[in-house]
Amino acid sequence: MKKVFGRPLSMKNNPFHYCAGCGHSTAHRLIAEVIDELGIRDITIGLPPAGCAVLAYNYFDVDMIEAQHGRGPATATGLKRILPDRIIFSYQGDGDLAAIGTAESFHAANRGENITVIFINNAVYGMTGGQMAPTSTLGQKTTTSPTGRNTTLDGYPIMMSDVLAMLPGTAYIERCTVTTPANIIKAKKAIRKAFQYQIDGEGFSMVEILSPCPTNWKMSPVEACRWIDEVMTKQFPLGVIKDRPAQEKKREQKGN
Repeated sequence: MKKVFGRPLSMKNNPFHYCAGCGHSTAHRLIAEVIDELGIRDITIGLPPAGCAVLAYNYFDVDMIEAQHGRGPATATGLKRILPDRIIFSYQGDGDLAAIGTAESFHAANRGENITVIFINNAVYGMTGGQMAPTSTLGQKTTTSPTGRNTTLDGYPIMMSDVLAMLPGTAYIERCTVTTPANIIKAKKAIRKAFQYQIDGEGFSMVEILSPCPTNWKMSPVEACRWIDEVMTKQFPLGVIKDRPAQEKKREQKGN
């Protein structure tokens, strides 16, 4: 992998604005490393979200186009259809993808658009003060659920990866986290597979990353990582949720 002073070529030499312990910085690094390793930097276009990562274009040294809140998959669809030789990825938070952008996410996946989605799930609206998000866990305290998320009042956390995995157009969906070195390695492998499947023309791929938000969770970075591992993963289990190309390959091998 080519690097400049330990920095991937696909990352700009700018200091992050993210809070200490935030998972966005790690996710950015992993994406940049994968882009470099696959040799696709000159043909990649990224779509930042509304939210904490709205300034992602300050960090990725690839072409970037800002999408309206929740409209990343729709914008990515248009770009991919006009420029099918480009590698298109949207980078979205839970409020962006699982709330205002639910329809765009669902229908892009159902159509099997050949794009890659990086879904950062930190279970709150991070940029606007830590309000309850569609992915806030049961009992989780936020600024708008100070006594904890209640099913009677608030409903259940939305399992977006599991929902999208049920659609025939999705090729690959995996849920990861960035809480430990081992988990970071797994997350990078998932991101690489998602990009590779787009290169191979397999269809819609998404990697969900459970990401710490110490500031809005009122925790230290260490406590936030521990909370993901001990609490959040019970609601959002880690692992491959769907891998259609791998399943098809196994069936072919059995048939031979």
